[in-house]
Amino acid sequence: MSDTLPMFPLNAVLFPGLSVPLKVFEDRYRSLVHHLLRVEDPVERSFGSVGIREGYEVGDHGAQSLYRVGCRMQLTEVESHADGTFDVVAVGMERIELQRLDTTGTFPVGHVVDRPDTSAPVPEEVLERARAAFIAYRVALADLRSDPYDGALPRDPTYLSWTLAAVAPLPMAERQSLLEAEDATERLILLTDLLRTELRAMNVIPSLPATEVARTRWSPN
Repeated sequence: MSDTLPMFPLNAVLFPGLSVPLKVFEDRYRSLVHHLLRVEDPVERSFGSVGIREGYEVGDHGAQSLYRVGCRMQLTEVESHADGTFDVVAVGMERIELQRLDTTGTFPVGHVVDRPDTSAPVPEEVLERARAAFIAYRVALADLRSDPYDGALPRDPTYLSWTLAAVAPLPMAERQSLLEAEDATERLILLTDLLRTELRAMNVIPSLPATEVARTRWSPN
């Protein structure tokens, strides 16, 4: 059965297990935060986020097309400002699939269903190839930009797949494909292929990561 969630579409793809800071300044999303703050149990202060396929986060026209697979988020930190804006932090909980978006209220509300990963074990060779590809990518980036991830990589296969998907600086469409992968094995295989493609492109255009050339989307934030 479908559930309803306040929705915060973004020009970004969010992943389970990872936290994200957000600047909230539009009226509809300020209303969303006020709504969540009225929820007595902080654990229940959740909203959904899906990526914007076409359009923008703000403005009269806003999002023209949304991806269907997104993430249920839990509001964990809120800082309010005198001008009515908020700085918030939210952590990804699990995947959701957006079936319908209602924009008639003071903030968007989505009709969603849960879309959990399957729980099949991940082959060790898949894990090793993914770790090796990401380490090689970090080394290739070392002279061009800061390290996208400076901690020890998680050992849990599912959390590893979400962590690498979140921190690998890939274009939005490729990040969405990682979010939509059915399980950790499929996600890590896809991530390995994407990173190897990026490495090959960087050898052709060594002055920049390939993703910097590919990114053309604009975000007001």
